[in-house]
Amino acid sequence: MYIPSAFREDDPEKLVAFMQAHSFATLVSTTDSLPVASHIPLVVTVQDNVVKLTGHLAKQNPQWQAFGKHESLAIFTGAHAYISPSLYEKRENVPTWNYVAVHAYGIPQIITRAGSPELMDKMMEETIDTYESEYKAQWHELSDSYREGMMSGIVGFEMIVTRLQGKYKLSQNRSHTERHNVAHSLLESTDPAAREVGEMMQQLEP
Repeated sequence: MYIPSAFREDDPEKLVAFMQAHSFATLVSTTDSLPVASHIPLVVTVQDNVVKLTGHLAKQNPQWQAFGKHESLAIFTGAHAYISPSLYEKRENVPTWNYVAVHAYGIPQIITRAGSPELMDKMMEETIDTYESEYKAQWHELSDSYREGMMSGIVGFEMIVTRLQGKYKLSQNRSHTERHNVAHSLLESTDPAAREVGEMMQQLEP
């Protein structure tokens, strides 16, 4: 990811917090020299300063066949907003876009029901705990045949993050007056995403 120095964010705690808050990610892998992508929820955890991503794909999704061989990329994005050049002090300016993106790289390792039943159960428990812990009771009340059928139809994975990149493009390269104008305009918007970007800009101010 191209990241000008003004927009670079290297704080791992901040990046992990963003990933956890925007955990419906795009997972990109390479199969037969071609990029493939899936849009999936991921569980983001940290243990002993190691960031791990956990998730699963449908067994019929061929992307998992690239796991264990090549590096994959998980892309996390959040709110974004159009920035009008009318908010800048000089007329000679062009439109742009403010946004935050985090890229996590690693080699996913496959987890299957047949090969690693305990890891598969752990993965499912962590997913339920992350997204709807109240569902756990219902999950365990389902018939064994139904649960086994569901688990047999997916391929789980764990990906240790080996590289983490963060880009917070929030007008940091602009003057204080221009940043104020942009943030104020976004906060007054009827678009919830634009207001969220405005709030992130305010948090950057000293």
